[in-house]
Amino acid sequence: MKSGCLLLPLMVMCLLFGCNQQDDYCFEEGQAHTPEVGDTIIMGTIADASNLLPMLSTDSASSQVAGQVYNGLVRYDKDLNFEGDLAQSWEVSPDGLEIVFHLRHGVKWHDGVPFTSADVLFTYKLLVDPDTPTAYSERYKQVSQALAPDPYTFIVRYKKPLASALISWGMAIHPEHLLAGKDIAQSPLARAPIGTGPYRFVEWLPGEKIVLERNPDYFEGAPYIKRIVYRIIPDMTTMFLELQSGGLDQMGLSPLQYARQTDSPAFRRRFNRYRYPAFAYTYLGYNLKRPLFQDKRVRQAMSYAINKQELVDGVLMGLGQPANGPYKPDSWPYNANVNSYPYSPQKAKQLLSAAGWVDADGDDVRDKNGRPFEFTIVTNQGNDQRIKSAEIIQRRFQQVGIKVKIRVIEWASLLKEFIHPGNFDATLMGWTIPIDPDGYNVWHSSKTGPGQLNFVGYKNKRVDELLERGRRIMDQDERKKMYDEFQQILADEQPYTFLFVPDALPVVAKRFHGVEEAPSGIMHNFIRWYVPVNEQKYQR
Repeated sequence: MKSGCLLLPLMVMCLLFGCNQQDDYCFEEGQAHTPEVGDTIIMGTIADASNLLPMLSTDSASSQVAGQVYNGLVRYDKDLNFEGDLAQSWEVSPDGLEIVFHLRHGVKWHDGVPFTSADVLFTYKLLVDPDTPTAYSERYKQVSQALAPDPYTFIVRYKKPLASALISWGMAIHPEHLLAGKDIAQSPLARAPIGTGPYRFVEWLPGEKIVLERNPDYFEGAPYIKRIVYRIIPDMTTMFLELQSGGLDQMGLSPLQYARQTDSPAFRRRFNRYRYPAFAYTYLGYNLKRPLFQDKRVRQAMSYAINKQELVDGVLMGLGQPANGPYKPDSWPYNANVNSYPYSPQKAKQLLSAAGWVDADGDDVRDKNGRPFEFTIVTNQGNDQRIKSAEIIQRRFQQVGIKVKIRVIEWASLLKEFIHPGNFDATLMGWTIPIDPDGYNVWHSSKTGPGQLNFVGYKNKRVDELLERGRRIMDQDERKKMYDEFQQILADEQPYTFLFVPDALPVVAKRFHGVEEAPSGIMHNFIRWYVPVNEQKYQR
């Protein structure tokens, strides 16, 4: 079934992915129903989308919407195995250097134009075009030849093996007939997309809502739910009040809301809530282009100064676990043997002093060459977890002689004015964790330019070599050796302080039936969610 977010690029992957873990009142009870068409689901989101052309967006709000409008050639199924999407089948050559995709027949774009292999070839060419401002071109630049020999066959060839080659074709396919010969950065499709997916775009009122309607001609069968409304509510408390009052049907709960505000018979009668480890982590990233952060002893000291378990207990209410690197604990690439930086203010102070940062004037702030150790952490509005984490970190840093200010910025402005141009000291944000461990786009030194994902400016020659080798190896055990060493280097150099892996805590109004938990989360079968006629709330 069509999932909400397929390719899982970092910052773009949907936050409903994770392992199966259901609490004690998620199961539906009572009489079985025949699926019915109708009703609207109103979903809460703290941030507005930025761009609904998938290759141009790097934020999860945009991806959540675009995931219902577009398809790729392949995707992950509910158990995180590969399955066809716009491709009904494929063959990979024994040496891994060629993939032949056989495309579905009869698929149409939302404007009625037939989908063909020409659209796939066009999307590939757009991705590798140097004039396309995309952060996702790297894996497509590994292609040596792409062919569309007939309307339903697409062939791609590589000079060298690429471990993530197959799933890279989960990238949303874009319509050639609407984009060819035009400047994609100025395309109206960024605000009014046309795809092949289960839902069609209806309207976008910036800062208020985005509306989609079911595609009656969807190739897997039309969804049962008629409309999706994404309501932008940049405050979790307000969003929760809207949920309780009936203004929302689905949202991701905060840990406080999950642990203390939803465990009542009245709430259980109206909603089902779910819990599982998210494929995501939260981090404090240091701008390595700033002189303040260029000594790794300073970065190590700051990691020792942060009590990660305090963040898990105080911010997540225990609904998560400390993070020590860029991979999800218990996943195959995860290296459990790296330095985890246990809380130690004494070690933090020793490292700062060794790096020349001492309190020379007795004002409780360390200084060096007349400069006080002070900086600003930027994070995004509406995310209480990040804001509270920043406040706790601020206090812990103060205890070791570091003065920190916190600046909370609206999401789109944070990306456009601070993160993408590198205009920040440190940032407290989160990445989604891809199922394939290829971290080239975030950690390779070639990806440090404006608008690219290595925006902290991390550069390490050995890491570059490991990332380049790791993506070429098809054997999982051999790949793991590359990524184990990669994690050891990150643990030593601390370009980020990896903070925690939260649990995903979605809640859905109980009138929606067919919700099914799986290793991929709850959205994998969204087109098969339905509301019995006698429970439907919205007629349009």
